[in-house]
Order: sequence, then C-alpha cells, then structure tokens
Amino acid sequence: MTGTLYLCATPIGNLEDMTFRAVRVLREVSLIAAEDTRNSIKLLNHFDIHTPMTSYHEHNKYEKGKKLVERLLGGEDIALITDAGTPGISDPGEELVGMCHEAGVCVTALPGAAACITALAISGLPTRRFAFEAFLPTDKKERENILGTLGKEQRTIVIYEAPHRLVKTLRTLADCLGGDRRVSVCRELTKKHETVYRSSLADAVRYYEENGPRGECVLVVEGMSRNDAERKEREKWADTTIEEHVAYYLGQGLEKKEAMKKTARDRGVQKREIYNYLEKTKKPAIK
Repeated sequence: MTGTLYLCATPIGNLEDMTFRAVRVLREVSLIAAEDTRNSIKLLNHFDIHTPMTSYHEHNKYEKGKKLVERLLGGEDIALITDAGTPGISDPGEELVGMCHEAGVCVTALPGAAACITALAISGLPTRRFAFEAFLPTDKKERENILGTLGKEQRTIVIYEAPHRLVKTLRTLADCLGGDRRVSVCRELTKKHETVYRSSLADAVRYYEENGPRGECVLVVEGMSRNDAERKEREKWADTTIEEHVAYYLGQGLEKKEAMKKTARDRGVQKREIYNYLEKTKKPAIK
C-alpha cells in the first residue's frame, strides 16, 4: 500500500492556532517536507516534534517532488508544511499534490489557518462570493491582464502583498478599480499588533504613504457592484449601432433571437425594443 501525503496547516502568527491533530500527525509521519527548514525547525521545537525534515520549495519542487512521490509509493507517510498557513495555497505544494494524484497516492488535508480566509472573515466586506488572487504577478504585461480582469470582478477580491510594495499596489488598484472602491488592509493577522484598516482605496494610499506599513498584508477589496458592471457594459457599446451590435453576435454563430437577446442585455433594454427597431429599419445584417 502507498503512503499518504498530509497537508498540515501551520499558524500564520499565533502558535496557539496549531491543532492537536497537526501536532500528532507531524510526530507520526516518516518525513516532513518543509518550505523553509530553518523557519520550520522553530515550530517543531516549540511542539517537541523530532521527525526528520527535508526542504521542498519553489526552486526544487519538481526534482524533490519526484523523490517524495517515490517514498510515498514505497509506503511512507509524509507531511507537507509551508512557512505559515495551509500548504498548496499560493505555494509549491500545489505541484506536489498534482504529482501525487497522478501517481495514485492518497492526499488529505488537516484544516487550519489560511491568511486569505482569516482576512476575508474580519474584513467587513461581502464574504459569500470572493476571488483569491494571491500575489499579483511581477511581470508588467501579465499584471495588466490580471488587473483588467479584476476591474470587472463583482466578487470580493483577496490579494496578498508585502509591506514594501503595499503603497504601489494600492495606488495601482485605485487607478484600475476606482479610488472610491472599499478596501480592508489586514496586517499582522493573529499576531499581537493585528490591524484592519478599512477605507476607500484612495484613502488607503494616502494613509500608508504617511504611515509606512510593517508585516505581511492581505488586501480585501470590494467587488464592482452589479449596477456599475451593467453601466460599464452599456458604455462599452455606446458608440456601436444596434445593427452592428446584433451583427457582432451573428458573426459569432448565434441565432437571430439569441443575438437580439444579448444585444438587449448589453444595452439594458427589453429585447422587444431591439426587435421593433430592426423590423422598422430592415437592415440586411439581420436577415
């Protein structure tokens, strides 16, 4: 029988958030794969855990991942831990989990702390639907593409950011999403100096320009309202005639009725208005 890969969540700040189950599993497995063994040894020493460790991180995730899968296929149980939080969420554990599933190795998770969920819960912003973006890409073109998508996002947005890049990111978000968009900047989660700064994006830029942030931050940003989304969609088609609008959807292979329905929705009108207009003008594009 193969072994099991245990995804063990570790505290994101307060050591009292470590679960009893996680401590037991970390003691019982054959090996602990840690993102940074120098950091993790402090955690293991605190809980009197003496299981052997090996490093598993972004720069060796494929080579070391193959070796870990081999040991799992040999029947050993292995625990995966990250520097803080839940493995596989915005870290190389994602690749190891995929390799295990392809090899037929059992994977299970031990629930625990996750910065994105913790910040969302205390943000004061809608929590029913949210989009998690982790850290925004450093590549300029890729970053612009992501921000363009987020500009239309109606769900609450959760983003990780380092303190030295916080002001720049807040300024970029204000430019792309609008300075009046609400944001909760959650800092030093679960630690002694935990803070949640709630304001508009524009006000957050001004505040952190004057008060340099410390510690890792999670930004929870209000999504675009449905009314704003519909208004922006209407604005996009403002310079397009109804004939051109319907012809656009016909060109995508839609039937005439569906093309008129989509056109009406884009323009915020009833489908009958589109139908009546086209019947009146009898443009060839819709024959």
